[in-house]
Amino acid sequence: MSNMKLKMGMIGGGKNAFIGAVHRMAAGLDGHIEVCCGALSSDPLVAKESGELLGLQKERVYTSYQEMIKRESELPPHDRMNFVSIVTPNFAHFEPAMMALEYGFHVVLEKPMTFTLEQALLLQKKVDETGLMLCVTYTYSAYPMVKQARQLVRDGQLGTIRKIMVEYPQGWLSKMIESGLSLAFWRTDPEKSGKSGCMGDIGTHAAHLAEYISGLKITKMCADLQTFVAGRKLEDDGNILLGFENGATGVLSASQVAAGEENALKIRIYGENGGLEWNQQDANTLLFKQLDAPTQIFRAGQQYLSSSAKHNIRLPAGHPEGYIEAFANIYRNFAVSLLATMEGITPAEEDTDFPTVADGVRGMKFLETVITSGKSEQKWTDFLI
Repeated sequence: MSNMKLKMGMIGGGKNAFIGAVHRMAAGLDGHIEVCCGALSSDPLVAKESGELLGLQKERVYTSYQEMIKRESELPPHDRMNFVSIVTPNFAHFEPAMMALEYGFHVVLEKPMTFTLEQALLLQKKVDETGLMLCVTYTYSAYPMVKQARQLVRDGQLGTIRKIMVEYPQGWLSKMIESGLSLAFWRTDPEKSGKSGCMGDIGTHAAHLAEYISGLKITKMCADLQTFVAGRKLEDDGNILLGFENGATGVLSASQVAAGEENALKIRIYGENGGLEWNQQDANTLLFKQLDAPTQIFRAGQQYLSSSAKHNIRLPAGHPEGYIEAFANIYRNFAVSLLATMEGITPAEEDTDFPTVADGVRGMKFLETVITSGKSEQKWTDFLI
């Protein structure tokens, strides 16, 4: 494969925007991608200032995504952006993603993929029609020890899966802080975030992780959603009983009012022969608990790991790899797959291991079903298919 760098345009993610900076760091980590243009804010002044801070050419700092997509499409093929990364709040995902696909650009998109399930299905249809690539950044699936956990399940080390327990407690929204913090404001505003608050922000990560590692699809759920902070418009806490396609049961708990917690995402999966445990705050460690043998401790960076885990490891054993590196694994795999496709080469299977439009649709189906179940008097609500 050639040493060509992919050119990335960014929508959203201007100065002082948390997730935009994360995307740029991750995209640049492996040298496959460079930011060439941006419509970095809906405020024209902020958009221009942000472009200057990133050192972008003035003529490629745009004040709207419409202008950026249209003008980039008019540039010679070797000069224009190859794909667009969209890091706006939820309500501003669908329109720029759809326009980018219509103009022939590949897309990387923040989760949840869209504002509604209907929009997600339209994007999926457009991806199918165009043959373009769309990647959704479900970051936690890209940690090396999550890859190892998935491989252990695939290899049958746990036997038939019976129980999946996943939790994601945060504490940062334990008080009404919306008025003073933009990150909190839009996430708790149904006009910008959508029908769901906590579940849309972090519960969808937990659900994706459960399905990714286990290889099983959720088929039904019983959701209890709560809004603990007075005056908040969306739920800030929830607990869900889950049913999976093989008959396994599960529990998903997500909260943004678990005072004192940071990002304590944790998953446990139990089969007839043993169980797995992974904690995002100790991401280099995976526990394999066997029925009739001592617990095994898998550590990142070791040669005994699966090829899928080693493919996503960057550092020698003992050097912590974390959130930025996991994000970078998604961008790297997406970029290598795209470069291979552009050259008419079939990408390696491990390079195609990143969340796609199908994962994005699944995430939106999850949220729609959570909301329906939370309002229902029935014990179980079928997962929307």
